[in-house]
Amino acid sequence: MRPDTPAENVDHTAEAARLERTADLYPEDAEALLLRAAAHRELSGDRPAATALYDRLLASDAALDQPFLVRALKASNLWEYGHEAEARAIITGIRSAAPRDPAPWVIVAEALESHDELEQAHETFTQAVHLLLRDGTAPPRPAHPLLFGRHRVRRMLGAAHDEWDALADTVHSLPITLDELHDPKRVWSLGSENPAELEAEIVRLRAELGAFREALSRPFPVAVLHWSAAELAELTEAYPDLAREYPSYDAHLATIEAALRELASSGTANLGIVTGTVPSYEAFAASELSSPADATLLPQYATTLAARGRAVAWPPERSAACWCGSGRTYGDCHGAG
Repeated sequence: MRPDTPAENVDHTAEAARLERTADLYPEDAEALLLRAAAHRELSGDRPAATALYDRLLASDAALDQPFLVRALKASNLWEYGHEAEARAIITGIRSAAPRDPAPWVIVAEALESHDELEQAHETFTQAVHLLLRDGTAPPRPAHPLLFGRHRVRRMLGAAHDEWDALADTVHSLPITLDELHDPKRVWSLGSENPAELEAEIVRLRAELGAFREALSRPFPVAVLHWSAAELAELTEAYPDLAREYPSYDAHLATIEAALRELASSGTANLGIVTGTVPSYEAFAASELSSPADATLLPQYATTLAARGRAVAWPPERSAACWCGSGRTYGDCHGAG
């Protein structure tokens, strides 16, 4: 499913089944694929089936990349169809474990918020903010929803702005301010007969919708293919014709950064990098009934890896590790230009 496909045109049950079949074919990508399948199950209204997928991941012998994210999604889903006690127990466990990834915190805090547990939601957002954000440093993009969610809940509780709310204001980029977006009185304007109030609310809703669309589209980036030094050497040794595409490893890395910057400057959003391996590429070529030496397969291979959840968003934060694997920060490596 493309990220811009209207929701009403999606057969969520069929899409979930397709992703589950793909997970069976590519067990190394099962986590990303089954999480997307579970989301489609939830959207189709089959929440027990979604829970079954979360349980399948949690019971797997393979180590999960994001075990707390899976648990958080399971808790949120369980609460939606009457399993409140189990959901609360999972949320308590996640808070006690204090994961270093913002995503599970956002999910469990929003689950509490959506069920009018505002004080607990505020405590959860605040616990995460103190754990994951450092004073005096710019918050990484994945942590922004923590600041925004905390700001929203505090507005509903009638709490005065504090330093974290001020930080949320500084990283907020939409034309509508956070105070307007999170105003508890907004709901009143939806029933207003005043055209000016209704028009203002439409503007606010459009701003929010834009933010939601951006967030939802991130797992489906326009991806550029990257090879590690060892994999690229093996690839060009096995298939010398591809040396024309990759004259050197340094040139390969420079080409990736230049291509992504060009795409970004042209307005292309949701950019990412996928890292290939020779065995995986050979298997892909075989599935296409083609030779791995065929350079036209390379962009198709990149798209396939992205569809399997293998893409890493670009650009990284300047203080984060560079995508090339050099061990330096992005700002001191390929982001220095």
